Amino acid sequence: MIINKNPEHPILVIDDEESILLSIDTTLQLAGITNIITCCDSRHVIGIMENRMPCIILLDLNMPHVDGEALLDQIRSRFPNTPIIIITGRIDAETAVNCMKSGAFDYIVKPVDENRLVASVKKSLLYSELHRENLELKAKLQDQHNRTPEAFKDILSLSPKMETIFNYAVSVAPTSQPILIRGETGTGKELMARAIHILSKAKGKFVAVNVAGLDDSMFSDTLFGHIKGAFTGAATSRAGLIEQAADGTLFLDEIGDLNSSSQIKLLRLLQEKEYLPIGQDQYRTSSARILTSTHVDLWQLQGEGRFREDLHYRLRTHRFTLPPLRDRKEDLLLLCTFFAKSSAASLDKKCPTFPPEMIPLLSTYNFPGNIRELQAMIFDAIAQNSNGILPLTSLKNHINKIRNKDSIASSVPITFADPLPTLKKASHLLIHEAMERSGNNQSTAAIMLGISQQALSKRLQNMDKE
Repeated sequence: MIINKNPEHPILVIDDEESILLSIDTTLQLAGITNIITCCDSRHVIGIMENRMPCIILLDLNMPHVDGEALLDQIRSRFPNTPIIIITGRIDAETAVNCMKSGAFDYIVKPVDENRLVASVKKSLLYSELHRENLELKAKLQDQHNRTPEAFKDILSLSPKMETIFNYAVSVAPTSQPILIRGETGTGKELMARAIHILSKAKGKFVAVNVAGLDDSMFSDTLFGHIKGAFTGAATSRAGLIEQAADGTLFLDEIGDLNSSSQIKLLRLLQEKEYLPIGQDQYRTSSARILTSTHVDLWQLQGEGRFREDLHYRLRTHRFTLPPLRDRKEDLLLLCTFFAKSSAASLDKKCPTFPPEMIPLLSTYNFPGNIRELQAMIFDAIAQNSNGILPLTSLKNHINKIRNKDSIASSVPITFADPLPTLKKASHLLIHEAMERSGNNQSTAAIMLGISQQALSKRLQNMDKE
């Protein structure tokens, strides 16, 4: 029978007192930390490390042969990335400061408090794991061939910005740490979460839930479930989504809208892998990996006291921001082609061809609703299509409607120079800018200016004569 050790790499405890070694070993074993090596002779430490590299070292300072401070220097010089926790009977501040300056990760005074010891070891384990994952991440980022195109088949892009994000996602997907996906509404955050789940090769399912608008009771019931009789109407027990996502991925969308009480429960789930179904007094263990997303600025919410600092830092172990569609307009043709084909199929119509001015027209628009908005625009245009060429009327109406709305909402739509330009000069500058943004497409520029193409053509002719 094979017994899995926790953690994967051993924890090395060094002390010349056998009773101390036994006490520390027992405390950690009871806390579920079972992969432990003890050493009572400091002369053997380097040999042990060369033979079996530990992930953490617990080191006594007062030892014969090689004292702890000298051994600390040796370990730090040869194995600089191994966290070292100093355990000693010395209580003076100077010793603590010197050890921390020498690279110790933490400092615990004898007699060792069991809770303090376990907390320090768990914190060091997290540091060690993150460091290892960061090294793996750097190695994978250098190898562009590690991208798995099949996982991103639903995320259509030719953008270099998206290519960088794909590579990053490939690198962090196999880790067990949380990932925070930021981006505006409609940028494809859930699609990216699903791709990460595929890349992780998790055995369990991908389970998604939008936490926006959930009060604490609904959040707890949705995620953690309840037992029979937990509340009025609870005739049977019900498993929560966290149980459905066992050995898989739980994706929490719009995490910035989570209320303060639910934030505390989520923090415990992330830190301890534990949750409490409603009506039950014994914690259950979760094996689901947590991914989250938000379109809001969590730093701002944290500053306003609306989002916990510790939860924020825990969620953003790995994070990236999906670019808005306005920053990846090289993908417009690719996306329009895909949406046109899928829309035509769902409407049982023949997929139309695009007029040459369509992409230049769309390129002048900022898409506040991003890819989701573009999809709706194309679907509406296909629905109104009656011949082989996609009509632009629907697209133009939508763009003009949003622009007029934004213009009314803006208190200062234009910043005026001082001194003011003449009407003639301002008109020329506006027309020039419209032609620049439209790629010299008069039809598109006319839409931007709110005039007919004939009127714009006449103005351009007059400008050439002047």
